[in-house]
Amino acid sequence: MLLSPSAHTALGIVLAVGGSKGKVQLAPQAHSGSPDDAHVTVGKFLAIRTASSTVIGVITEIETGGQGADSGLTARIDLFGEIRRGDGGRPVFQRGITNYPAVGDRVDLLGNDGLRAVYDTAGADVINIGHLQQDGTIGAYIKVNEMLRKHFAFFGSTGVGKSSAVAVILRQVLEAKPNLRVFLVDPHNEYARSFREKAQVLTPKNLKLPFWLFNFEETVDVFFRGRPGLEEEVEILSHVIPLAKAQFSLAHGGGGHTLRKIDPTGTAYTVDTPVPYRLSDLVALIDERMGKLENRSSTTKYGRLISRIETVRKDLRYAFMFDNANVGGDTMADVLNQLFRLVPEGKPMTVMQLAGFPAEVVDSVVSVLGRMAFEFGLWSDGALELLFVCEEAHRYAPGDKSIGFGPTRKAVSRIAKEGRKYGVFLGLVTQRAAELDATIISQCSTLFAMRMANERDQQVIRSAVSDAAASLLEFLPSLGTREAFAFGEGVALPTRLRFSQLAPEHIPRSESVSSSALADSSMGVDAAFIERVVERWRGATMGSKRKIGESLIGDIEKLNVSPHETDRATLREAALAMRREPGAEPAKPGPAGPSVALRK
Repeated sequence: MLLSPSAHTALGIVLAVGGSKGKVQLAPQAHSGSPDDAHVTVGKFLAIRTASSTVIGVITEIETGGQGADSGLTARIDLFGEIRRGDGGRPVFQRGITNYPAVGDRVDLLGNDGLRAVYDTAGADVINIGHLQQDGTIGAYIKVNEMLRKHFAFFGSTGVGKSSAVAVILRQVLEAKPNLRVFLVDPHNEYARSFREKAQVLTPKNLKLPFWLFNFEETVDVFFRGRPGLEEEVEILSHVIPLAKAQFSLAHGGGGHTLRKIDPTGTAYTVDTPVPYRLSDLVALIDERMGKLENRSSTTKYGRLISRIETVRKDLRYAFMFDNANVGGDTMADVLNQLFRLVPEGKPMTVMQLAGFPAEVVDSVVSVLGRMAFEFGLWSDGALELLFVCEEAHRYAPGDKSIGFGPTRKAVSRIAKEGRKYGVFLGLVTQRAAELDATIISQCSTLFAMRMANERDQQVIRSAVSDAAASLLEFLPSLGTREAFAFGEGVALPTRLRFSQLAPEHIPRSESVSSSALADSSMGVDAAFIERVVERWRGATMGSKRKIGESLIGDIEKLNVSPHETDRATLREAALAMRREPGAEPAKPGPAGPSVALRK
């Protein structure tokens, strides 16, 4: 039955109809002594019988005209669609109203069969992410292709289960579309545990993202540590970077030799062409220009620029960019394969953990990743479908054009506007809808709205959904944990749903600080503990060779001999032997040999 089985008499009648809204007069039994399954309140779905169909509406407001239970209640409803008889007499739901109800038409609660006719769209093109809030026996189904190919967005305050909900959807997407590649920007290092068996996890320690893959704006942002570049230095870079690219190309593709002088107008490279070049060549070209200046007072800007480049290159936090910066080699194909799992090898997903990167370079890194995702889709003619999911999206694509990093916003926006043509799809996740670029939100055809109390955030979402669904947003502040409203192309109707519960081992949790560490943070804190924290802190910015070297020096000191008694190479071997056999007495170093400096 499409109507509630407990509704033996009409729940009410239609009082007024207009456009996408209506008003219903409720019978006294609808609000007096009704069983739980027939209890009438906001959020309940109603069925209005017409001559040719059953019109579906949802209660958004109930009011009374007087005192007492029998004073007469009226309900305001939003109309969404209608159920008609399809082939074989099977009920079929369609959006929109073709035959409006008339004043006086009978109104009842929509029964279980009616809910299934509306929402139960199980098939090859859908994923089940939970169940309806109105009826836990009916799954919450999402049309996966509609959701992906027209982009989607997640909104919700902290603590409402947003990260778990994203994990539920992505796990289902990966099951339904094994040929899809997923790239997840993870600012808080919390998703690795959710996809451990399905994803590679990239961190500053294992990422290789050569500096020459950065376009000009991104390169300037790196060299100037996230601050606006000085115009005179930026101009110098714009001239020498194409020359450095041409010089590298001549050295590696033109007979193995490098020409000393390159005509700037003769090179086909631009500042944004993604081809290798060496930092040593770049610095040499700047130094050469500085040497030709007759007015020595003008050399300051050149020297300052060289100093900036060298400072960033030597900063070990930037090793993921500048490792082998002066060696060269075209690794672009390998980088693309690593980033986007072009050859998946059983792991079609990448989790890009950003928490360990220098804060001033994070925006540039996200810009490079988003831009490369789009351009790979563009130049491969959409050979592989790729979903680019961006957590904390308001940081990378803010609505206020005066903040944030322009190229990052441009990269995200380009995927939103053009990506679907090239098989590159976008998923946005944010707790601050009001701070996200409204133009990008408008490109997302499926929205998931979880609990939000901020009126500005609600207003942004209200402007992004259809008028017929806007009234449902009044319920946002009262949604429970793991509950959400789903709007748009991915669902049959605006749906209040509860996401599936993840297994404990798959629940997202930040790997930066464990909850147990927080719980015990007041225990065992002493001078030795603080010293260990300081050592780890400093070690994070030291190269592995230096750390090994300093550790070995500490072991050498335990040998209780003077460095003058023997050579440092012998001491080093003795220390290493002590490390290989813990607790063993180190052998006394032999006679001094040739002096060899200890490498750090």
